Order: sequence, then structure tokens, then C-alpha cells
Amino acid sequence: MDLQKQDLHPQAAPAVSEFRASDAERDRIADLLHDALAEGRLTADEHAERVEGVLRAKTVGELEVFIRDLPAAHRQGPGPAPAPYRPTAGAIPIDPDDNVVAIFSSAVRKGRWRAGRRIHAYAIFGSVEIDLSEALFDHQQVVVKSFALFGSVEIRVPENVSLRGMGGGVLGSFEVDTLDSGEPEAPVVYIDGWALLGSIEARPRRGKVVADILDRVQRKVDKGLRKHLGH
Repeated sequence: MDLQKQDLHPQAAPAVSEFRASDAERDRIADLLHDALAEGRLTADEHAERVEGVLRAKTVGELEVFIRDLPAAHRQGPGPAPAPYRPTAGAIPIDPDDNVVAIFSSAVRKGRWRAGRRIHAYAIFGSVEIDLSEALFDHQQVVVKSFALFGSVEIRVPENVSLRGMGGGVLGSFEVDTLDSGEPEAPVVYIDGWALLGSIEARPRRGKVVADILDRVQRKVDKGLRKHLGH
């Protein structure tokens, strides 16, 4: 190796503003724009134009353009704490609120249903599908205890919850997409269990969100608009 020909001055890392923007960063900017609309800092047309630009933005720098004239962009404060990787002690009952079982068959739980704190899913030479994307969450912490033997358990969650995995696979696969919600009151869904010669998979379903979180944000916007119009 010819050391004299080596590049001793490697290129500097790109600036943060040049990084590709994530969906979470777009959501954060959109939330700041919603707040600015509620506070009367933006007109409805300005808000709509900026949100459209946020959805088209490719880099972090392009996103920052839409909030650089807003006070919220310059406030310093801690971000939301990430969800814990284990449920709070005593928050989850030992006995399940619901059992979804498939033995040499298939079982599906989806639609508008009320999710309990503990859900057990068993797939033995079968398949289980648990779709929480339209479920009603009465509790902030939900555990889905799964077991797959020569079978599969597929779990879908709203994209604005936090999602954690605490299981594994033995000659099988255990795949959970970790999510961190920007809402401190958002539910946390824990996927626990084992896949033995089978598979357990948990992912967000794009475009599906916990409705009551959005309703709370919308009420905040409406309240701000009423206050502004009352002046």
C-alpha cells in the first residue's frame, strides 16, 4: 500500500441540513405549522401552502425553511422521552383480556375493536392476524404475547403509537419495527413472545393513526382559532 498516495484529508461529513428528511421530521414541522395557525401567526392559505411544501421536502434544510420565521423554531426544550422498552411494573395483568388462537387454521382480529392491556396470540400450524390500526385504546400500555409454532403471527399498529419488541425466534423469525411516537400520551404496544419454526412480525400500517390523539390535536387547533377570531 502506498501511504503517500492515500487521501489524508477525507471529505467532511455533510451538514445536518443536507440529510434526507424522515417522516417523523415532516410530522414535527407540520405540528409546528398547525400550532402557528392556531395562534394566528399564519393564515389558512399560508398554512396550506407550507404544509404542501413540507410533504414535498426532501432534506432537513428544506423543512426548516417553512418554520424559520416562527418563534417555535427557535425555542429550546427537551424532546419527548422515548417509550420504555419494558412495561411499567404492575401495569399489565397476568391473565389476558383477549385470546386469538389459530390451530391448523387462521384467526383475524381487526376493525373497530377495544384493545385490552394483554392480548395472547397463538399460531400453531396456522396464522393469526391482529390489526390494531383502527382499535380503541383504553390503556396507554398494551402487551401482545405471541407464540408461533410452524405458524405466523402478524401484528399491525397505528403509525402514531410507540412500538417495542421483547421476544425472539428459534429457527424462526421475530421482527418488530421500533417506533417512537411524538405524543407523550400515545399508547405503547409491546410485542412479546417466541417464534419456533415460525414467524412473528409487527409493523405500522401507513396512514392509520390513533383517532383520539388526532381529535385532541384538532380540538387544540379549533380552540386557538376560536380564541383568535374572538379578538
